Amino acid sequence: MRFSTFIRVAVLATLVFAIVGEETATAKGGPVRFGADVAKMLDILINSLYTNRNIFLREIISNASDALDKIRFIYLTNPKDPKNDAKESPTMDIRIKLEKDKREFIMTDGGVGMTKEEMAANLGSLGSSGTKNFLEKMKDGSKDDSNLIGQFGVGFYSVFLVAERVRVASKSDDSDKQWIWESTGDGTYYIYEDSRGNTLGRGTELTLVMKADADEYLESDKVKEIVHRYSEFIHFPIYLQSTKVEKVPKKKDEAAASEEGEVKDEGEKKEEEFDTIVTPSWDLINENKPIWTRKVGDVTEDEYNKFYKALTKDYEDPMYWTHFSAEGEVEFKAILFIPGRAPYNVFDTSITHANIRLYVRRVFITDEFRDLLPRYLNFVKGVVDSDDLPLNVSREVLQESRILKIIKRKLVRKALMMFQDIAENDKKLEKEKEGKKEDADEEKKEEESHEGGKKLKDIMFPKFWEEFGKNLRLGMIEDGTNRARLTKLLRYKSSKSEDKMISLQDYVDRMPETQKHIYFIAAESIEKIKQTPVLEDAIARDIEVIFMTDAIDEYVVGHVTDFSGKKLQNLAKDGVKFGDKTKREKAIEKKREEKYEPLISWFKNLAGSRVTKVVLTTRKISEPLLVVSTQHGQSVNGYRIAKGQTLGERTGESEGVKGVLEINYRHPLIDEIFKRVKVDPKDAVAEDTGLVLFDTAALQNGFEVTDSQAFSKRVNRLVRQSVDIAVDAPLVTEDLNEYDVSDEEDAADEKEEKKEDL
Repeated sequence: MRFSTFIRVAVLATLVFAIVGEETATAKGGPVRFGADVAKMLDILINSLYTNRNIFLREIISNASDALDKIRFIYLTNPKDPKNDAKESPTMDIRIKLEKDKREFIMTDGGVGMTKEEMAANLGSLGSSGTKNFLEKMKDGSKDDSNLIGQFGVGFYSVFLVAERVRVASKSDDSDKQWIWESTGDGTYYIYEDSRGNTLGRGTELTLVMKADADEYLESDKVKEIVHRYSEFIHFPIYLQSTKVEKVPKKKDEAAASEEGEVKDEGEKKEEEFDTIVTPSWDLINENKPIWTRKVGDVTEDEYNKFYKALTKDYEDPMYWTHFSAEGEVEFKAILFIPGRAPYNVFDTSITHANIRLYVRRVFITDEFRDLLPRYLNFVKGVVDSDDLPLNVSREVLQESRILKIIKRKLVRKALMMFQDIAENDKKLEKEKEGKKEDADEEKKEEESHEGGKKLKDIMFPKFWEEFGKNLRLGMIEDGTNRARLTKLLRYKSSKSEDKMISLQDYVDRMPETQKHIYFIAAESIEKIKQTPVLEDAIARDIEVIFMTDAIDEYVVGHVTDFSGKKLQNLAKDGVKFGDKTKREKAIEKKREEKYEPLISWFKNLAGSRVTKVVLTTRKISEPLLVVSTQHGQSVNGYRIAKGQTLGERTGESEGVKGVLEINYRHPLIDEIFKRVKVDPKDAVAEDTGLVLFDTAALQNGFEVTDSQAFSKRVNRLVRQSVDIAVDAPLVTEDLNEYDVSDEEDAADEKEEKKEDL
């Protein structure tokens, strides 16, 4: 043999030995290196990707559930005789045993199991879970079958977060032998035949030798806590082994019993001895079932209430719920609940409201998505379970995907439909009280709207609005896409409905055909609204006025251009119109303005920069003057709210918001001022009267009086004149002699004063 040929053979032999040569070096066989740079990826997974160590239990339970799903599917579609000679048949459940003395966490399932080759492929190569190959074999099956697929994937490697050594024993129906995969996560693993034989029958036993700092995961309470949080709704039973300790009297032989009898005869007492018997038992720790996977008609109201309380830890039943399955481009199942009352911290933006729990194939992913529902719907609670969500490397890191955006859009629509269902149900109940019946089409529509929702027997929307009305108003500002839907849900009291909330649709339905606007007044309370002169005008015209008393209402109106073709108009602003004017009315108005031009100019000079303009009012009011906000500027109520906010922006104007002065030319005081002004524009009495009337009107309509001292002096002067007291009359001189006080009383008072000084 040539030397060069010998070298080539030697090199080839060395390479072969490096790959498979040491397999028989020990009882386990030689170490095998992970493929696809698993050693590097393990470092990333353990030290960077997973930030929550609890995640390992979620992952291995999910894998076990997938393995159980897979074997169930295989047996249903392709019955066969399994190669099973174990003492006990495998069970379709997941069992966890904690061996504190050995520092071992052991989990067993009766799933599909793995052969030696599958172990090497699935556990030796990163991300090769067998799912892809299994799906390819099922191309002719239904789409729902993909819900049954899964085995060991990247998530499996999260066990190295808590374990220093991992041992996987697995028995497949396709193999006569039970195999073990073992690794310390150092870049190599072993695969060897299990010397114990077939102890599993079928399935997988995962043994984790825990790290020194992972003692908490050997405690039953910790394991239960994690299972309840992440794997509560896995649809296979999860059992945790516990021990039952009993003390039973020791058994005695006949001689000992005879001796004990003699002792008793002698009157002596002897303590009874006991044996301690420790009996292992299995406790079911995932008792709550995923009711969202069941058909709507199969779940009772009591089950929904119990599920809601378990989900939210709320002690009250939910106000309403909807249970639905979304189909189309994205498929998912969900249940959404409306709580019985609003959380006290519902508007606290510093915290994340964990209200929507996101699942993938019943495995909990997260409840910390800020964007799964918009901020204004953060009171809605529920679960969403999707099979379509993409997972980036692990279930812990979820991509911001198009699918998630679609789910969000559908959840928002369903939430708004819930609110509308409550409102529609109220209307139905009200008609029933009035003795009216729905026609067949409306009854059918009603049944369809409440399909999957709670059946309400009482009027509920007023309570819903009281608890969550502010949230819907916030949605009007933030959610432009659904603003039209939200507008239909707004509720207010009005001048013709003070004891019952009405919708904008109710208002429009009963307004006269000639009315072109929806009129409203905003103030801090209904009592304040009733005191405003502008309401007097609307009542005189028999026009209904909506009362807005929440601080956010005017911001909401700013985002509502119109409703049902009718614009919303604030009566406390300039430019209010109640209908078109005839040519004759316009001509008269023009002549009237010419007549009162001196009065208008005089009031402009009198009010100065505090008003933007002065006009003759067209309102039917009894007050001499009226001060209203400008048509397109900030209202005085809006200014009051902004000024009252602790962290609100400053307006930059010390005198506050400017208004429009409307003169009631028919009022006798205004008529008197007009007469005086025509004679002498500098008439002092007219000036004092005009300023007092102006300041009074400003106060009456919520504006500020910039110079309260001057206002007080003017009122004082006018009051003096009304009772014939001179404006410059001095204070009355007091005669102290009219008070009959003795010297003794005077001395006693002086003594008392000295005591107080001391």
